[in-house]
Amino acid sequence: EKIQLRKIPDNVAFFFSKMINELSEDVRTALRVMSCFGSSSKISLIETLEQALNSPLARYLDVAVSEGLLTKSDGRYHFVHDRVQEAAYDIMKPEDRCLYHFQYGLALCSTNIFDMNDGVI
Repeated sequence: EKIQLRKIPDNVAFFFSKMINELSEDVRTALRVMSCFGSSSKISLIETLEQALNSPLARYLDVAVSEGLLTKSDGRYHFVHDRVQEAAYDIMKPEDRCLYHFQYGLALCSTNIFDMNDGVI
């Protein structure tokens, strides 16, 4: 909590970016996906995305937890600070962001229509 309340200088934001870029491609991808949903995501949302994207996102997010970039509590994954979420979001090229948001939204819609479940959307 204390970390979240502090204003983090730009060089620390650079540190988070560097730390993320040193992770495996799979972990970076999982962080990128999660960053599109804000500062935290329900584990149930991640599980739905896993099915829709055919990728074990939770396994890779758990690596990010062990690296100190995320916490996992109350049925959610949380970025430890908004600068970490920003660094994960910045993995995407600005011109590709709409495409990723569309892809994840479409994946959720398709899964929920198939399952006749609108609880995630």
